[in-house]
Amino acid sequence: MKLLITGGAGFIGSNFIHHLMAEQPDWSVVNLDKLTYAGNLANLSSLASAARYRFVRADICDGAAVLAAMRGCDAVIHFAAESHVDRSIYEPAPVIQTNVMGTFTLLEAARELNLWRFLHVSTDEVYGDLPASAAADEDFPLKPSSPYSASKAGADMLVLSYVRTYGVPAIITRSSNNYGPFQFPEKFLPLMITNAMSGKALPIYGDGGQQRNWLHVSDNCRGILQALERGRPGAIYNIGGPGVETNLEMARRVLRVLGKPESLLTHVTDRPGHDRRYAINSSKLAAETGWRPQVELEEGLRGTVAWYAANSDWLAAVRDGRYRTYYQKYYENRDASLQAIAPARKE
Repeated sequence: MKLLITGGAGFIGSNFIHHLMAEQPDWSVVNLDKLTYAGNLANLSSLASAARYRFVRADICDGAAVLAAMRGCDAVIHFAAESHVDRSIYEPAPVIQTNVMGTFTLLEAARELNLWRFLHVSTDEVYGDLPASAAADEDFPLKPSSPYSASKAGADMLVLSYVRTYGVPAIITRSSNNYGPFQFPEKFLPLMITNAMSGKALPIYGDGGQQRNWLHVSDNCRGILQALERGRPGAIYNIGGPGVETNLEMARRVLRVLGKPESLLTHVTDRPGHDRRYAINSSKLAAETGWRPQVELEEGLRGTVAWYAANSDWLAAVRDGRYRTYYQKYYENRDASLQAIAPARKE
């Protein structure tokens, strides 16, 4: 099998490539990535010279480049996306362009080349804010709240339309909040971990009571591969972690693991339209493929903290000027940045 992986230099994509190369020694990978701020080839440095691995730097919105990279492949796993919710609020245009038009470009190429399978990696955020104790299954109504989640819902609908209209053998996976090695430090858990390691304040949005279903990235990678191999074309599969926990409690757990005081917790202005609860039901994937999450939250969190502590060189390399500018703008000067977009918001 030869796979085209889009966004393979990012967090989940790079973890998936490592997983695939270990699990399928006869398969090969073409990694197509634009190398935006969160794309880091250092995540795959151990594979750079592997005969079964090839990197192509290209934009998924570039039809000619996509078609050239996809030619000769059997399947596509589409990770590439602008995935940070806050960035989508401040600058929605790149998110819509990449997540919707990029997916359209890939689907057109897959249709032309008549691939065996097209797997689109989506998110539980398309289900929006859930009531207490609810867990969304794959038939749950879509109610995205941010430009990011709306763009992913739109991409999901495009994929399903290509299944029905053109017969593209596509599958969608929707995973919950991933955490683990190689995650860019603007995301919640690596931000909490790296700030705590440095003795810096941990910025908690609002009261920190937002509930999330935490999934170790290795469990997501196993689920995606099993969906590719055993899933049904046209099907959607949720991939969720073993439990739901609040952002505030996750930050407290990080502090306990590192032996740091809770005085580092600092509540900051919440983001606009912030969903309070995400939770998903993964029983469909379990029933059809046998997948189950294997990494318990405490074990996974301790391992993730240990990884960041042991990879200070990686962390220093990704914290370049663009990251520092973003951090200063949207965390250190958060109220001013939110005020700048306030006129465009309607209560």
